[in-house]
Amino acid sequence: MPPNTAPAHDLADSGDLLAPVRLVVGDEELLVSRAVQDVVAAVQRREASAEIQHLQANELAPVQLDELLGPSLFGGERVVVVHAGQDGTKELTAALVSYAADPVEGTVLVVEHSGGAKQKALVEGLKKAGAVVVPCAKVTKQGDRTAFVRAEIARNGGKAGKDVLGLILESVGNDLRELATACAQLVVDSGGAVDAAAVRRYHRGRAEVTGFTVADAAVAGNTVEALQALRWAESLGVAPVLIADALADGIRTIARVNGARRGSAYQLASQLGMPPWKVERAQRQGRGWTDDGLATAMRVAAALNADVKGVAQDEQYALERAVLAIAAAKGSR
Repeated sequence: MPPNTAPAHDLADSGDLLAPVRLVVGDEELLVSRAVQDVVAAVQRREASAEIQHLQANELAPVQLDELLGPSLFGGERVVVVHAGQDGTKELTAALVSYAADPVEGTVLVVEHSGGAKQKALVEGLKKAGAVVVPCAKVTKQGDRTAFVRAEIARNGGKAGKDVLGLILESVGNDLRELATACAQLVVDSGGAVDAAAVRRYHRGRAEVTGFTVADAAVAGNTVEALQALRWAESLGVAPVLIADALADGIRTIARVNGARRGSAYQLASQLGMPPWKVERAQRQGRGWTDDGLATAMRVAAALNADVKGVAQDEQYALERAVLAIAAAKGSR
């Protein structure tokens, strides 16, 4: 790996995160979001009042970029994030590359690019200018998934042997969102030393269909798909409490995002304390939900939480009833 390339799933040191120009390349939304958040957090650790600017490349003119990246009259740290750099103009590409060759002290520029052929000159130009490159392509190889799981456990302050890493992948599946959630929970539940017993206790069977799969279909109002996902998850041994938690998290997140002030996903992420990719997902899922519908769904999710923790005699029936009720609540008044 070239010396100025930093894997997104590794824990970079603060010095690397404070590099003046950083290029985030790829379309794995969790990794892209993390790469940006890590830089912002590092700068804010150094200066809590640092100015953070999030900009969309297709709405950004070179003259605006000059104003944002020029020397500050008042000093202080700044982070300027340019999202979807591949959608910018050739003139913007030229301006970004020119700036990267001679960056301003006290400013950290982060540029995202999906990694495709569109505006490839931006990627090549920033690389030549010395930008730190963070690869965030879709994780498809087993070895890379194992590395991701290892890094996630370390990120949350835990440790796990190589055999445990493989068991987590076998039990949870390949979705990075699911893996990140599972790793965080396993570290908490095991006190930091994640072993095979903890994995088997919380994740039985191969779970390509998970609680989040069920929740995504239910909050979309897709009753048939949600029930199919539920039955498949149950047949794979996904614990009822995990499905219930995913349903509650989905409804709660939509309610929080729908109730927030208007703004971009990155603006709301800071306000709500959640990653931008999760805000964007909730914004999509929240279309069609009314306040009354969300209130009904939240009551259903709360009752289900009690049901799967011992109140209900038949957990499967309680889950099916809750999924039907949540799907029906979308759009209700």
